[in-house]
Amino acid sequence: MKQEDIHAVVRILKKEIRQWRVPAVGVFAESKDPFLVLVSCIISLRTRDAVTLAASERLFARARTPKALAAMKVSEIQKLIYPCSFFRVKAKSLKKLAQDLIARYDGKVPDSIDELLTLKGVGRKTANLTVTLGFSKPGICVDIHVHRISNRLGYIKTKTPDESETALRAKLPKRYWNIYNDLLVPYGQNLCTPQSPWCSRCRLTPYCARAGVRRSR
Repeated sequence: MKQEDIHAVVRILKKEIRQWRVPAVGVFAESKDPFLVLVSCIISLRTRDAVTLAASERLFARARTPKALAAMKVSEIQKLIYPCSFFRVKAKSLKKLAQDLIARYDGKVPDSIDELLTLKGVGRKTANLTVTLGFSKPGICVDIHVHRISNRLGYIKTKTPDESETALRAKLPKRYWNIYNDLLVPYGQNLCTPQSPWCSRCRLTPYCARAGVRRSR
C-alpha cells in the first residue's frame, strides 16, 4: 500500500463503518468524561463489546467518580463488572486506580500518556484512548485490530501493537490519529476479521496487500 493511498482508505472506512454499532468505549466517549472513558477501557480489555457495555453501565450506575469507586469494596466491583475477562484482577486495579487518582491527581484523570501509564491497570492502548476520546488530544490507540489491519494492508510492517504505534506515529498523517482506532476497530470486528476475513466484501481490496492472509471469504 502506498503512502498516498491512506487518504482513500480513510474515506472508505468512514463510509463503511456506518453500518455497524459504535464500539462500547466510544459510547462512553460521548459523555466527554475522561474517567468514564478510562474505566470502560480497562473493563474492555480482552472482553467482547456487549459485555463491556453492560458491565460498564452497571458500574457507572453506582460509581461515576473516583471518590465513589474508591469507596466500594473490591467484591462489589467484581459483581458489577462480571463476566468481563479477568474481572477479579480488573476489580482490584479499578479500586487502586481510583485511590491513586484521588491521592495523586486530586480526583482528576491526567491528560498525559506518560502520567496515565503510571496508573494501575493502564497500558498504552488505554492511555491513548483516554487521551484521544476523553481529552480530544492527539494520540494513536493501537489495539489488536489496528495492529492487524495496518499490517494486512501493507501500510506498516511490525510484530507488536507497541511497534505499530511507533510506526504509525511516524507515517500516519496527524489529522487521522484520533479517528484511526475508531475506524479500524469496527472494521476488524465485523469484516477484516482475524481468521478468514471477508475480502470479497471489502472495498479496501484495491489498496490491500493482504499480508498474512492465508484464507478468506
